[in-house]
Amino acid sequence: MPDTALYLVPLLGLLGLIFSLYLAYSTLKNDPGPPEIADISRAIRIGATAFMRREYRVMGLTALVFAVFLALVLNVYVTFAFLVGVVCSALSSFIGMSIAIRANGRVTFAARDGLSKALHVAFSGGAVMGMAVVSLGALGIAGTYLCFELLPFTPGPLTVITGYSMGASFVAIFVRVGGGIFTKAADIGADLVGKVEVGIPEDDPRNAAVIADQVGDNVGDVAGLGSDLNQSYTDTIISSLIIGAAAQGVGGVYLGMKGIVFPFLTVANGLVASALAIMTVMLLTKLEKIKPEATFRIGLLVSSVLALLGILILSYFYLGYLGAFYATAAGLIVGILIGLNTEYYTYKKPIHSIVLASETGAATNIIMGLAVGLESTVLSMILLGVGMIVAHHFAGLYGIALSGLGMLSTLGMNMAMDAYGPIADNAGGIAQMSQQHPRIRHITDRLDAVGNTTAAIGKSFASSATAAAAISLLTAYSEAVNIVRLDIRDPRVMAGLFIGGVLPAFFASMVIKSVGRTAQLMVIEVRRQFREIVGLLEGEAQPDYTHCVDIATRGALGQLVLPCLLAISVPFVTILTLGREALAGLLAGCIVCGIFLALFMANVGGAWDNAKKRIEAGEMGGRGSLAHKASIIGDTVGDPLKDTAGPTLDILVQLVATVSLAFTPLFLRILK
Repeated sequence: MPDTALYLVPLLGLLGLIFSLYLAYSTLKNDPGPPEIADISRAIRIGATAFMRREYRVMGLTALVFAVFLALVLNVYVTFAFLVGVVCSALSSFIGMSIAIRANGRVTFAARDGLSKALHVAFSGGAVMGMAVVSLGALGIAGTYLCFELLPFTPGPLTVITGYSMGASFVAIFVRVGGGIFTKAADIGADLVGKVEVGIPEDDPRNAAVIADQVGDNVGDVAGLGSDLNQSYTDTIISSLIIGAAAQGVGGVYLGMKGIVFPFLTVANGLVASALAIMTVMLLTKLEKIKPEATFRIGLLVSSVLALLGILILSYFYLGYLGAFYATAAGLIVGILIGLNTEYYTYKKPIHSIVLASETGAATNIIMGLAVGLESTVLSMILLGVGMIVAHHFAGLYGIALSGLGMLSTLGMNMAMDAYGPIADNAGGIAQMSQQHPRIRHITDRLDAVGNTTAAIGKSFASSATAAAAISLLTAYSEAVNIVRLDIRDPRVMAGLFIGGVLPAFFASMVIKSVGRTAQLMVIEVRRQFREIVGLLEGEAQPDYTHCVDIATRGALGQLVLPCLLAISVPFVTILTLGREALAGLLAGCIVCGIFLALFMANVGGAWDNAKKRIEAGEMGGRGSLAHKASIIGDTVGDPLKDTAGPTLDILVQLVATVSLAFTPLFLRILK
């Protein structure tokens, strides 16, 4: 029978979902605004819902085919866990996006009552996604584990739980890649023609691509981000369970079943800490004197302190070993430091160098942005390495797994801040399109600038946790195929390292090309409408928004297949042609290069975006200046990096590792 403490986890997950529903209610009870605001919000909602329905239809059919494959080559129990993972991940993304597309216009209208009111509505809308992701994650994983633990005639839960992880990864790669292609193709099309060629403001209603751009913020940056972080959360928990089962003793203390239950309790503790931090922020947003940046920092501090306190209590009284606390705390502290490093490079002093470089044109803007982005990864990568050494010192390989769990122990609060960003961005677009008073646009611009940084911090958290989870999965794979030591002098291992190192670059190339091809079609369509629709530029005619939404939808869904096939097929090809050691080398190379590229792309894109916003706020001549046009081009280059290619690399790294581990029984049968 399972430890009775384990039953607490799905119960808290259920309570978290109820809290998420309360947050949704508190968001939707706000006034949606007059017709000029509500109509634009409705158009965004219709476009986003239509895209998600089409994407979920394609994803659902593909998931069923893959489920049949799993049943044939593995067993029906893995298939069941896979389908549960698909449903929970898809549901968390859809819940968060459904509220976000209804909160945007409400934020615009709330800005009439000041910054604090608009911040309160935007954050409550984002908090729905934060609580939905962690609650469904806790409920789904703990529920699946208990199901296989309690039901007779079923295999042990740890032999099938990787199926759940594959389900979460499956949804993430579809929603993140598809949504990312949609949002950045629309954004690039709107910016290049509207702001650079025609010279009209961002989110001008005369631009045919603006509705598609607003739709993209939701399907890419809300639904996509939710599925991405849900996958990181899921893989981190499951890798902790697998390593916890193998690490029966650490630091001279026998763990037994507690080594498996402790990660579950850590998740439950983080869920409670995040809920309390969200309530704290909700109270602080009602105070006019506290800036949004300070409000979010207080929320992070509250969630981190509460999480650390809870982990300390669990380590001492439940596990009986404080080394687990030190390892988990090391991960949480490293995650916070990486977040601060990201904030520095995407919001503080380095941005000024990009602003100054913009005065001499787009080339110098891009050169300086690349330099800032590359530099931004140095401390983060060092911190990841140091954090893993510290975690290993206190609790061995189990400590490395727990460090990843520590990084994501406050995911509910982090995710709330991340989802807040696209809502604030949409609110600004609606304010511009509905021709609200400049004071309202000023408020939404301020909220949006903070949102860019919170989104970048969220991406860095996901990348950090990905590293710990993937190393744990690599360890579990190595033990499953009986690899005691990995010798880099072995040419097969080195070949695997080379292949794994270049795999993230190839994957990112495929995704960026997909954005580029779809963006080209968008640019051509926006140009056509300005050329052929009489009176459009003068504001005397309406553009055809629907056609641009359709272009982005067809482009996104048509480009999904190859990246997905690449991530799933590479482990099969590698182990069958080069052997088990080569696949271990591939995983190692993929982890290092994938995390580096993910951090670089997220940071450089955020830096270019905020540099543009500083210029738009009045620096270097403000809107319409040469520096402004240069910054638009830099931001456009960074868009597919920070919102499409970069985030999907986390998914690639974990999906390749999960597939390698899940299909190990099949690999061993074939290799015999």
